[in-house]
Amino acid sequence: MNLVMQRVNEMEPARFVEWFGALYEHSPWVVERAAALRPFADPGAMLAAMTGVLDRATVEEKLALVRAHPELARRAGLDPDLTRASQAEQASAGLDRLTPEEYARFNRLNDGYAARFGMPFVICVRLSDKALILSEMERRLAQAPVEELDTAIVEIGKIATLRLTDALGVLAREEPGS
Repeated sequence: MNLVMQRVNEMEPARFVEWFGALYEHSPWVVERAAALRPFADPGAMLAAMTGVLDRATVEEKLALVRAHPELARRAGLDPDLTRASQAEQASAGLDRLTPEEYARFNRLNDGYAARFGMPFVICVRLSDKALILSEMERRLAQAPVEELDTAIVEIGKIATLRLTDALGVLAREEPGS
């Protein structure tokens, strides 16, 4: 086990949640539950534990997790609850630089998606671009609600994976004990 994972495993539960709670947008409960499953051999095992927490979550908890995510391209710069991670992720896909036509299309699709599924559209924007996001919004509007909830949870897993890599990188650069 490397030094970073040793530090992760030795963290007090509150410190663990402080470091990793933002992996799941406004939903530290995932990380809180995973903390009890330590020690983790490596980042993959840590992520698997968190995925297991989601697998065991109720439908209501999964819906709450999805609903904690912002609507894409609508709230940037307007919503004080939009996390820095979400702002940066949306910017990475160019969602902070939409033409008026693109903005209108995103709004139409967001409205249609929310009306059909009762939750915001979630996709790992760091692995996407504007064109792919719009295409996926249109395609996924045809899915059944249960299938779409599962798809959103898979996308949240991709987001958490990237955020975990970032958090472990910061932890690796931090002096032990600080």
